[in-house]
Amino acid sequence: MRLGKIARKLECELQGSPEIEIDGVAGIEEATERQLTFVSNPKYFSKLKETRAGAILLSRDGPKSSIPTLISDNPYLAFAKSISLFYTPPEPIPGIHPTAFVAESAVLGEDHSVGPNVVIAEGVRLGENAILYPNVTLYPYVEIGDDFLAHSHAIVREHCKIGNRVVLQNGAVVGSDGFGFAPRSDGSYFKMVQSGIVVLEDEVEVGANSCIDRATVGETRVGLGTKIDNLVQIGHGSAIGKHSVLAAQVGLAGTTRVGNHVTLAGQVGVAGHLTIGDRVIATARTGIGRSVAPGKTVSGAPEMDTGLWKRNYLLMHKFPELVRTIRDLEREVAALKKKIE
Repeated sequence: MRLGKIARKLECELQGSPEIEIDGVAGIEEATERQLTFVSNPKYFSKLKETRAGAILLSRDGPKSSIPTLISDNPYLAFAKSISLFYTPPEPIPGIHPTAFVAESAVLGEDHSVGPNVVIAEGVRLGENAILYPNVTLYPYVEIGDDFLAHSHAIVREHCKIGNRVVLQNGAVVGSDGFGFAPRSDGSYFKMVQSGIVVLEDEVEVGANSCIDRATVGETRVGLGTKIDNLVQIGHGSAIGKHSVLAAQVGLAGTTRVGNHVTLAGQVGVAGHLTIGDRVIATARTGIGRSVAPGKTVSGAPEMDTGLWKRNYLLMHKFPELVRTIRDLEREVAALKKKIE
């Protein structure tokens, strides 16, 4: 594809020849003469001198480059869109595979693709343009909107509700039982019926092998456009707002409230019954044991302001020196006391 056409499709300003042929995209270190790359982080600008890429995406305030350049207000987003110009995903086979089971009472919208060994139970309502890859299971009375995509081994449990343009990656489980057990006097546990549901609003994506537990009563809800990475656990009765991002191995205990545009980086853990305000950022491996006010950036375990955490982290490396200094001072004080006595 010629660079001029790419610029038009990405709505970028072109600096350089529009006739250059580009046949793919790649990272700045791997890109070849017929590939497009990008730089959005200033710390990688130095790599512009070394790259062999045929063209590059840069921001308006980026450095000048001798390489043909596409100028974008958001080069990372433009690069993300450029990938789809060159990648053709496998085309799902329309219709219902002979090995799939579809209950007579299930209602399927038009233009669906139901793969081998898929199970669609009684009372399911599935919107238009659904793609269900092999071994997907929809339990009874599930309701799903249009443009649903479920990869192999994804499961949606009974009565759960899913909006439009939702994606479930391989092995995602929506509506598994919440972790609810009432202790008996003899020390054993009584399993509480998990009678609630899970609601996924429009444009939610759930990563591979992530689990979103149904509520004991009521609902667990994930808001519009929220993206959940692989191996994430959402506890029963939790609620996540709009356009939030939960990275791999995040864990939310039951009845957690997460606001809009929140970022929880890898392995963040949140104790139950807490509220995480809008636009909070928790850096990787933060342990959150109390509610966090909107707009805060927190780190560490227990969580604290990231600026304070960084200062504390730097001080940790000085602890051995500080301990030696304190011991030396203690010896000097002891010696002075002896002289005075």
